Amino acid sequence: MSVNAPTLLWFRLDLRLDDNPAMQAAIARGKPIIPVFIYDEDKDWPLGGATRWWLHHALADLQEQLSCHGLKLVLQSGDSAEVISDLVEKHEIGAVFWNRCYEPRTIARDSAIKQQLKSQTIEVESFNTSLLFEPWEIKNKTGNPFRVFTPFWKHCLAKSFPKTINCDLGATKVPRAWPDSEILDDWKLLPRISWDAEFYKFWKPTRKAGLNRLRQFVKDAVHDYGNGRDRPDWDGTSCLSPYLHFGQIGPREIYEALLGKVDLTKGGPRQYLSEIGWREFSYHILYHFPSVPTEPLRPEFEHFPWEPDDQLLKAWQKGQTGYPLVDAGMRQLYAIGWMHNRVRMNAGSILVKHLLQPWQDGARWFWDTLVDADLASNTQGWQWTAGCGADGAPYFRVFNPVLQGQRFDTEGDYVRRWVPELAKLPSQYIHQPWEAPDSVLAAADVKLCKTYPLPVVEHQQGRRRALDAYEKLKFFHKDKK
Repeated sequence: MSVNAPTLLWFRLDLRLDDNPAMQAAIARGKPIIPVFIYDEDKDWPLGGATRWWLHHALADLQEQLSCHGLKLVLQSGDSAEVISDLVEKHEIGAVFWNRCYEPRTIARDSAIKQQLKSQTIEVESFNTSLLFEPWEIKNKTGNPFRVFTPFWKHCLAKSFPKTINCDLGATKVPRAWPDSEILDDWKLLPRISWDAEFYKFWKPTRKAGLNRLRQFVKDAVHDYGNGRDRPDWDGTSCLSPYLHFGQIGPREIYEALLGKVDLTKGGPRQYLSEIGWREFSYHILYHFPSVPTEPLRPEFEHFPWEPDDQLLKAWQKGQTGYPLVDAGMRQLYAIGWMHNRVRMNAGSILVKHLLQPWQDGARWFWDTLVDADLASNTQGWQWTAGCGADGAPYFRVFNPVLQGQRFDTEGDYVRRWVPELAKLPSQYIHQPWEAPDSVLAAADVKLCKTYPLPVVEHQQGRRRALDAYEKLKFFHKDKK
């Protein structure tokens, strides 16, 4: 092997150069660096349309980041093990470094690749850049994984948080020859039809834009985050989730951006930091219970009496449930690949409780339509909503979408933005247009059942339906004991 045997730097969900331990290890090795990204989709969870859109732009941005240091991003598609083996052989690679991912299939694949490289006496090492703490580091007093968030996060807060890594990017070395690279546009990650027009108005999927958003959030919105996180009509959340998912920003960077500028022990900053903790908890659960993307963590929910109905599911997907707050959220989701968390909870509750549709169907739709579709967070959110996961909301807690809209979208601005056919309704009726007098509906150009649907199920009826289903589950579980 050549004394200048290059380092293969394998990018995955870590599409940044700074605060990147695999990058720093490659630099410290002192050999030429060959960065590579392999498009190798998980067969069980292939990328949805929205995440493919973000990935395209994030990779283009990473190419620009690398070019500033004389490096190129080698793009390859196919089986990761085969691509790496081929690159190692053809380019006399001396070391392979990457940052860890925690999806079940990825863990198994990476372990096999690592063992194969070691058997070839290739230096190989993986690092943590996407979490504050490794899932196996956090254990309860009995040495088992946590299943409730509050004690989990309390345990984390008692530990020393890791610091960001300043990579010596000026010390990168360039190889004499570059491997062949595929062309990003040839991967056809962008949609063939222009459903993504609003994406470009709302998002800039670059590291620079993510850092700017973080700075602005810490300066302004984080202080009132306790209220802002519940108000879809405000710009009160960080909107950093897609940047976090693709590793354009890391959780250590978020923590350090907050540290020293705000009091992390109280108010909005404390609540926001706990959201980072919830993300950590989601990965903790996924790592220790790898079946949760498709199976409930609480086994008794395997027998829940769901009533799958394609028409109800489609009405929900298209924002045609007849509940303005929910429909606004579902349309926002389709338009920009993101939905405010307060509305996500209401949209999820409608699907699994009022409509008795399996939570897995909701998770799959979100997976396809969210730019921040993250297997751990998406799974955790849906199992929480369905009451079947770790620290889940009780199943008998059923959101009233009318009251939720009146409380958190007081003037109806959020609904007017995303359900324009209701825009002319007075605020007192915008969350329950079926209660408006005919004269008010006529003045607002609203024709119920024509321009806007009636609720697919009346709230009290839907609530009763959900509670009856829960009682059936309890009786079934009791009989099995």
